[in-house]
This record gives sequence, C-alpha cells and structure tokens, in this order.
Amino acid sequence: MDFEEYRALTARGEYLTAGSAVHRFIVAAAEDARRITCEINNVFHTDDELRALFSRLIGEEIDGDFRLFPPFYTDFGRNIRLGRRVFINAGCCFQDQGGIFIGDDCLIGHQVVIATLNHDLAPAHRGSMRPSPVRIGNNVWIGAHATLLPGVNVGNNSVIAAGAVVSRDVPANTVVAGVPAKIIRTIGGKEE
Repeated sequence: MDFEEYRALTARGEYLTAGSAVHRFIVAAAEDARRITCEINNVFHTDDELRALFSRLIGEEIDGDFRLFPPFYTDFGRNIRLGRRVFINAGCCFQDQGGIFIGDDCLIGHQVVIATLNHDLAPAHRGSMRPSPVRIGNNVWIGAHATLLPGVNVGNNSVIAAGAVVSRDVPANTVVAGVPAKIIRTIGGKEE
C-alpha cells in the first residue's frame, strides 16, 4: 500500500481493522511522523527550515507564506492538506489519519486538537477505527484549545471560540462557542 491508496481508502471512510495491513501501514507512517516532528520540535529552526520540514512531514510542497510555531504533534502527517497563508500556533495536535483539509488564510490557535478517527465502541474491536475527514474552509480562525471532532466541516470565514468542542458542521460566516459548540452569532460585512 502507498499513501495515495491509503488516502483513497480513508476518503471512502473504510473501516480500519486493528492488526490489518492498513493498520500496519498506519503504524509505519506514524514512526516517520514521530521522527520528523521530533526534528521540528527539539531544535530551533528558521521559518524556511520549518516549511521544509513540514513539507517533508505532509509529503508535498507547502506555500511559502506558511507559518508554524512549534511544538507541533501529529501521529501520521501524510494526510494533512494545507491552503495558502496558513498559520499554526504552538502545541497543536493533528490526528490526521482520516484527512485534515485546511483552506487558505486560516489561523489555528494554541493547542488546537483536530481528530479524524473514532475507535469502535465494541470492547472486542476497540483497536479498530473509522476515519472521517475534517474540512476547514478559507479564512477560518480557530481559537486556543478548541477541539474539532471527526467528520466536521467548517465553513468559510467562521470563528471557533477558544475551548470549543466542535462536534457538528459549522456554517460559513458564523462564530461558534461552548461544549458542544453552538452558533453564538453570525459575521456580517467586511468591516466586522
């Protein structure tokens, strides 16, 4: 199996059985991700060096305006897709096996968690997982300590308040807050 086959499998939401060939592929990829994130997190790097390391982590060249404040954590890495001018602040944790898609001009706050897997509820199959991608539109601001759960779509121009737990889709041009996150206001014109 290669990364493109894996991405196609997770895009279809196929069940990932513990101990299977797919599961072993995930474990091997996680080792590579840990190696690269250790390099990102444990030595000072310039912005250009961080962009090169992050490109290596996700397996594709990223935008020259990408900014990252380490530390950064991921347990896979190769299923993250970034738009242009994305900023990821310190301490974020991306569980990207199911796919994380971040649009242009997004701001990701301190210690944001993005999860894309759910384990099986049955105790006998708890090691098995179901992937569900998280899709973040353009110009989204995610506040510190927010958590986005598997399968969530966040619309363009939205704001996720600090500490929110997002378990449902967020419409464009809204602000959500709370646990679970609920719409607290809409965002109007360009001046707002």
